[in-house]
Amino acid sequence: MIANNTQYYNMMTPRELLHTGAKELGISLSIEQINSMFIYLAELKKWNQKINLTAITDEEDIIIKHVLDSLSYIHGFTLAPGLRLLDMGSGAGFPALPIKIVYPGVSITMVESTKKKASFLRHIIRILKLTEIEALDCRTEELPCSLLSAFDIVTARAFADIKSAITAGVPFLKSGGLMVLSRGPEETINDRDLAKTVVSLERRIALTLPQSNYQRAIWVFKKPG
Repeated sequence: MIANNTQYYNMMTPRELLHTGAKELGISLSIEQINSMFIYLAELKKWNQKINLTAITDEEDIIIKHVLDSLSYIHGFTLAPGLRLLDMGSGAGFPALPIKIVYPGVSITMVESTKKKASFLRHIIRILKLTEIEALDCRTEELPCSLLSAFDIVTARAFADIKSAITAGVPFLKSGGLMVLSRGPEETINDRDLAKTVVSLERRIALTLPQSNYQRAIWVFKKPG
């Protein structure tokens, strides 16, 4: 049992940690993408002094527990140009913004009900000159009817429990679409609760985030169609 994650990355610079960690997830980051990530993280730390975006403030922990955790979502679905993704309860932008930086061809809608956090998300979109991505400052249930059954993928990270996330997100999935959730290893959903939803469990992927002993589970649910 490893007591402290710093045993893994104390010989790396933050940029090396991000590059190496992403590579362990099967992602080869360009210099431009790494630069964009660190512009994003610098703004996150700056804005975090004014509004509560994250309780994690150590740069290495942010890289592992936020950025690499976000990139681990790629194990839950196949990325393709034109894919539409809805991220519920986006908060500081995880996982949506790291996914967008790495895969610019994905069209993303972020939903964040706290207006100050949504303002931060739009700020990052502007300074990184990201396209085909928006941040809506409303609750998921307040989204317009035009977005029902509109998305290939729905993601949620810090958004309620598994059952509640499924209930909130499924109406916005296309038939055959996937809901992808990242959770701690202890969280689960029982068969009875799952049967009350319209989705089926495609797979659960247990993983340890790169350069750490931080365990996560990627849950993938499919809407029939």
